[in-house]
Order: sequence, then C-alpha cells, then structure tokens
Amino acid sequence: MPDTANILQVGPLKPSLAETLRTRYRAQILPDDAAARAEFLAGSGADITAVVTSGRTGVDAALMAELPRLGAVVNFGVGYDTTDVEAAEARGVGVSNTPDVLTDCVADTAVGLLIDTMRQFSAADRYVRAGRWSAGGNYPLTRQVSNTRVGIIGLGRIGGAIAKRLSAFGCTISYHNRREVTDSAYTYVGSPAELAQRVDVLVVAAAGGSSTKKLVDAAVLDALGADGYLINIARGSVVDEVALVAALRDGRLAGAGLDVFADEPNVPSELLGLDNVVLLPHVGSGTVQTRAAMEDLTLRNLDEFLATGRLVTPVLQPGARV
Repeated sequence: MPDTANILQVGPLKPSLAETLRTRYRAQILPDDAAARAEFLAGSGADITAVVTSGRTGVDAALMAELPRLGAVVNFGVGYDTTDVEAAEARGVGVSNTPDVLTDCVADTAVGLLIDTMRQFSAADRYVRAGRWSAGGNYPLTRQVSNTRVGIIGLGRIGGAIAKRLSAFGCTISYHNRREVTDSAYTYVGSPAELAQRVDVLVVAAAGGSSTKKLVDAAVLDALGADGYLINIARGSVVDEVALVAALRDGRLAGAGLDVFADEPNVPSELLGLDNVVLLPHVGSGTVQTRAAMEDLTLRNLDEFLATGRLVTPVLQPGARV
C-alpha cells in the first residue's frame, strides 16, 4: 500500500472506522478548536491528500482551500450535501459516498416511521406506561396505513425501495423528481405542491443540498393539509422546519414522522410535546449490518484512491466534471 500518512479525518466517525484510519492509515484528525485547527492546517494542511468524513460534517470550500494537495473527499454515508461539490469540481477533487448498501435499512425506517406516525404507536405506548389506559379508557382511534395515497419526493434508490414496500400495503404511489423516471410503475407529478395535494402521506426521500433546500415549504404543507402526514428520512434541509412546526402547532397538518432535522442534534422544542409527531435521532441506516457495509465501502474507496487515484463509488471522480 502507498504511503498513507497524509489522510485526514474530518468530524466524528463510527468508532471502528476511526480506529482503522488511525492504526492502518496513520490518519490525523482535524481539531475542533478554532485555534488548534488553524495551527494544524498551517503546519500540515499542505500534506493532506485525502479526507475521510461523513454527511454530518463534510468538507466546505474554505477547508479545501487549506488543503492544496487534496485529491479526494471520501464520505461515510450516502448524503454528501455538507461537502461543496462545486468547489471540489473546480479543484479537481474527487468525492465519493456509500450508495446502495444503506438503501434497505433507510427504506425500512421510512415505512416504520410512517406506520408509527399514522397509527401513533409510540404515543399509545406512552399512554399505557403513564397508566392512562386504566384511568382514561381506550386510546383514541388513529388512521389506517394500508390503501392510503402516498407521495414520494425523490424516487431514487431509497425512494424506489420505499415505494416497493408501500405497494405491498396496497398504497397508491405517486412521486415528484427533478425528471420523470423512465418505465416507472408510479405516477409522476410535476411539482411538490401538486403531489402534496393529491396524497394522504408525503414521504421526503430527496437528496440534500442547495437545489432541494426548503423544497417542502409552507405552500407544500398547506397543500398536504390538515388530514395529511409528512415523513422525512432525507435531510432536514429539504423541509422548511419553521413552517413545519407552525403547521403542526396550528393543526394544519395531521402529523409528522422525522428522522432528520435542520440543525442536528437540536430538535425544535415545540415538537417535543406533540403526540402526533414521531421523532428519531437520525437512525435511518443505524443497524449493525448496514453500518459495517458502509464502513467497508468507505475503506474500499480510500484504498482505490490511494492505489489508482480513482474512486469505487464516485459522486465525482478526481479531475472529472459533474
């Protein structure tokens, strides 16, 4: 294996991955403290050839500028919106992610979150634990999941896997994408607002980034309406969180299931007391099997870059154009 002393870890990573980077690749860790970071970059920034990071941290244009020999940003996770891909392209820096290996678990999470939100299983569990079943009688009726109309924003790998699962529930599936998916069995709708108006449940599975920021805005939520539900397993940035909180608070939305938030790990306090909202701490891919597969693919991308200057699952190959 080539000299691996010029690898930099940016942000926290899965402990076993961080340990492998330290022991096998002699990776250095970018300090969190601003002064220590500046000192590190002044002394070692010019030596770094590859960064390993995650979708929660990423590499922005300012950090890239401090790493003049940087050749690749290797991302642990499918989301890479925290890395400035345009800046990477301009500098000839490759970017990789870990697609496919987490599709099933994230799709499973979306369906579980949808069922929990509509049937209020988490809230019903709290009802029992608080002794309210014996004191207050049966839990209020909730909404059926099977045979509902579901709209999916983003019919990529994960969105398609969600659609396949919900089809087995007899749900009618429609979707919105940047472009219509050729040969899809599902109905394409031209805008998020029009899609929201047609469905009972809106599932957000779109990639993050500037092009999808607040794609689900107040107008989309109003179109979904007081009987509609929102499920987000994509990125918090895709939904206007202020508008979402207001819609839930004012009863203009029936409920929401959220695995992602705009400013993680901070969750809007107004959501914490709402029984019609299910809140998860970004666990969509959080299984032993999936995280191990993600770690393996991250390291395969790093090894391929060190050996050949290419990436196994590129968003952008080194020296390429998007």
